[in-house]
Amino acid sequence: MYLLTNGIIITEEELLEGYDLLVQDGRIARIAPKGEIAAENGVEVIDAGGGYVTPGMIDIHSDYIEHMTAPRPTSLIDFQIGLRETEKELISHGITTMYHSLSIFKSVDYKYRPIREPENVRKLIDLIDRTHSSKHLIRHRFHARFEIDNLDQIDNLKSYITEEKVHLVSFMDHTPGQGQYRDLEVYKKTVLGYDSISEENIAVLIANHQTKEKLTVDAIREIAEMARERNIAIASHDDDSVEKLDLVQSFGTAISEFPITLDIARKAKAKGLFTVAGAPNVILGGSHSGNLSAAEAIADGCIDILCSDYYPAAMLHAVFQLAGPHRHNLVEMFKLVTLHPAQAVNIDEEHGSIRVGKKADLLIIERLEPDDFPVVTAVIVDGKLIQKTNYRI
Repeated sequence: MYLLTNGIIITEEELLEGYDLLVQDGRIARIAPKGEIAAENGVEVIDAGGGYVTPGMIDIHSDYIEHMTAPRPTSLIDFQIGLRETEKELISHGITTMYHSLSIFKSVDYKYRPIREPENVRKLIDLIDRTHSSKHLIRHRFHARFEIDNLDQIDNLKSYITEEKVHLVSFMDHTPGQGQYRDLEVYKKTVLGYDSISEENIAVLIANHQTKEKLTVDAIREIAEMARERNIAIASHDDDSVEKLDLVQSFGTAISEFPITLDIARKAKAKGLFTVAGAPNVILGGSHSGNLSAAEAIADGCIDILCSDYYPAAMLHAVFQLAGPHRHNLVEMFKLVTLHPAQAVNIDEEHGSIRVGKKADLLIIERLEPDDFPVVTAVIVDGKLIQKTNYRI
């Protein structure tokens, strides 16, 4: 049992000051005015030091594990090392549930990544699955990012779903001329960022990608139905038109990841889809691809969720950057990384907010002077204290 005291508790509705929180049997057992809950034998008192007591963050889209297991194009680190070291980093950023977004991708002509070879994807999926029954720090989940031209891997994706190793499915199409790369100049700059290639060869690349065979709508519907039968959420990726939104909703999509423009984000939200933007977009001041500004869309009220995408530290800093000096706004900003992602992937009954009866996934976040830099100083997952950090002067 733990008694968290001397903190500002961020609930679903408000900031609670002058209250204590009791953790017992892995759950939030009680929230009461300070001093009402007696620190009985066996109760460890944790002083929040005037910091915030918040829900653990839930990251539903991050390919960071790919970087940690393949930090160089030709270097594959032992996957066990990669996963264990990744989770140690994630708790320092306040992420207690991670949907590792592994790409089920055909080979890309200009950027080969051995980590995306089918046998390596399978090894990582199996490793993520095994963490459920062995010692671990955070809650590891698998987000299957399926590129719709990867026809050779359809059976493998179906197997992962039937084996109950998938927790979120997204269908992606990175064909230049639409979606993320609707501006071909952005696509060309992206290619040149990875390789020195002539304009003529880039034109060949574009033509090859634009004429490749893709998964049919019926095949997507079949996979989507398999997922829905198992309560697995379905996401679309880089939505760029109302027609695409209508199409993806027709096969049960609940999440629109990275809508390309503010107008499309508004329309996705109006249609009842959960909308996702990248937290790095917030701290960088805009999209690296020249697309939607996450901060602008959040201010507009048409983004529900922030994910780390490729930089886990961004979630914590984006929340406080967005809230600015208006402390009350922290309640809504924290929902972007806690309650809303939990709702989108159907785990909100147990996770995503501080409420009596829910699983105790909790953070203590303090602000370091002189610039109020946010830092995670304690992490509790499933009612167990897994990290305590003491900053010194």
